[in-house]
Amino acid sequence: MAISLGARLKNAWNAFTARSPTMFNYGEETNYSYRPDRMRFSGGHERSIVTSIYNRIAIDAAAMKIRHVRTDEDGYFLSEINSSLNYCLAEEANNDQSGRAFIQDVIMSMLDEGCVAIIPVETDTDPTVHGSYNITKLRTAKITEWRPYHVKVRAYDERTGKREDIVVPKAITAIVENPLYAVTNEPNSTMQRLIRKLNLLDAVDEQSSSGKLDLIIQLPFTVRTKTRQQQAKERLLDIEKQLMGGKYGVAYIDATERVTQLNRPIENNLLNQVEYLTNMLHSQLGITQSVMDGTADEKTMLNYYHRSVEPLLNAVADEMKRKFLTKTARSQGQSVMYFRDPFGLVPIGELAEASDKFTRNEILSSNEVRQRIGLKPSEDPNADKLKNKNISQPAEEQQSENKITDKEEIQNEGL
Repeated sequence: MAISLGARLKNAWNAFTARSPTMFNYGEETNYSYRPDRMRFSGGHERSIVTSIYNRIAIDAAAMKIRHVRTDEDGYFLSEINSSLNYCLAEEANNDQSGRAFIQDVIMSMLDEGCVAIIPVETDTDPTVHGSYNITKLRTAKITEWRPYHVKVRAYDERTGKREDIVVPKAITAIVENPLYAVTNEPNSTMQRLIRKLNLLDAVDEQSSSGKLDLIIQLPFTVRTKTRQQQAKERLLDIEKQLMGGKYGVAYIDATERVTQLNRPIENNLLNQVEYLTNMLHSQLGITQSVMDGTADEKTMLNYYHRSVEPLLNAVADEMKRKFLTKTARSQGQSVMYFRDPFGLVPIGELAEASDKFTRNEILSSNEVRQRIGLKPSEDPNADKLKNKNISQPAEEQQSENKITDKEEIQNEGL
């Protein structure tokens, strides 16, 4: 029995108010000069190469589809389920993010913080009371406090335009931990060591480029007494005035005075350590420089997807399946799965050969291949059939197809 619009609005639930979202008085909206719900990096990650690595992994992960699907008894994909959860993952997660932008936000937050919460912001019924509910909006949230059965999270409230702290039950919150936590988020992990070395290297660069001359001037007299020290200070001030007041920054000194410059580069192995940690981090994440600049071959990209991208998506899909689908729904074959386009890494020159193998072995139909390469489906009914077009068809099947064609022609002539 379909639920009426009035009943849905009456039973709707919002995570920030724990009641119907229609009861909120919006009033005057808050204005910002930047997007307030945008994910912000923590721990100085935005000042290092870590940002580019996280962004690359998040973009590649968001390119893969996460869907609410139905499976057979062996757990294999059958079809997508037209549900509100699938709409959030495929089309619109909330008022500010599409499904793809939402997944990218989840992956980047997970890599940066080590653990991210996905909260159902709005549902058709109260999930704390009813076991079965439909999710209409999803948000990522930062976990600030851990409790036995609840977590305190900081999430963006689209009604007020601010980030607010709320306490949500663990039973209805997808808490996704980074599978690469030991590599990226542990205090002594390779990623954190690299960030510390990069901060030290930045500090050395700022010190060497601060604009100071770092000079020592040897005067022709001792400066042990206060009178001589005062004369030395006056001499320094005089040289500084000459350098600042001159057009080219030139000053003169006495023939008996000597100048020693100290701002020579200090030899250290920081750069070598940064290069070593960067290479180690790339190897542990399964990512190479060729992946970052887009010149990686198919085998390198497959290794990168299997070692870096798919573990993250698998963690997200499993947690959504565990928290957003009831035991009854899972027993009925409902699941949350991710899919990658198999033709995404195939060059144009090999695409025709791959398409021929798929159609000849009756794995894909002609229309399915056409859709994969961006062409509209053919109107020929044979294009939707799984058959090998290189093998002649049996006589009975050919006669039945000819009869169907003759009937269609007679009907068209009658019209």
